[in-house]
Amino acid sequence: MRIARIVHPTGTMSFAVLAGEGPGALAAEIEGHPFGEITPTGQRWALEDVRLLAPILPSKVVCVGRNYAEHAAELGNEVPKEPLVFLKPSTSVIGPSEQIRLPAVSDQVEHEAELAVVIGLHGARGLDREAAKDAIFGYTCANDVTARDLQRQDVQFTRAKGFDSFCPLGPWIETDFDPSDAEVRCEVNGEVRQLGTTADMMFDPASLVAYVSQIMTLLPGDVVLTGTPAGVGPIQAGETVSVSVAGIGTLSNKVVPSE
Repeated sequence: MRIARIVHPTGTMSFAVLAGEGPGALAAEIEGHPFGEITPTGQRWALEDVRLLAPILPSKVVCVGRNYAEHAAELGNEVPKEPLVFLKPSTSVIGPSEQIRLPAVSDQVEHEAELAVVIGLHGARGLDREAAKDAIFGYTCANDVTARDLQRQDVQFTRAKGFDSFCPLGPWIETDFDPSDAEVRCEVNGEVRQLGTTADMMFDPASLVAYVSQIMTLLPGDVVLTGTPAGVGPIQAGETVSVSVAGIGTLSNKVVPSE
């Protein structure tokens, strides 16, 4: 099931279940949030007539670094023996077609295509791997935008990854998805920059959720980013960055200079 957060023609925001592909695709509004029983309101619109927002607004975005060995190597880092965890603020989240804004204080902002996990109704706290599977509501695409020069300068990651607009999510949540071997791709202006598979993760999504849940409580709607394949690189104003995960969809955002 594909679940989106939309602004429909009346100007109101709601969650919707998406049906169909291409010109005939529809968005069917549901009552409230999607984590419990899904109840349609009866309102339906053509997908082309609604605006897609970030599919969820999490209380926090928990990220995992160096979860692909080749990416760790390209930055000169060793693969960690356990997940390397850091946070992005909720204010970094934007949705499909929204703009990634380059901060004036950085000269090297880079893309990082990732599979993102969305936590479900009961959250996750102190779970083992099997229980963590049940805590996952669905998956979406993410771009862990990073000011690489600031990351090197600061050592820790908060400033480099926490700017407003540095966490595009979307285009929707896919609840029926197998994360074991899905292609993860990043294109910049149509040029393929990253091409990997989730099969190469050092720690799979359920293991990551279980690990994080031992540190902090994951609330319904929280997001866990699962790491990026090799091939990260710079993005410039005027370019369009597209992150695709096979079986989910494509998230595209234009890059603009700082205001």
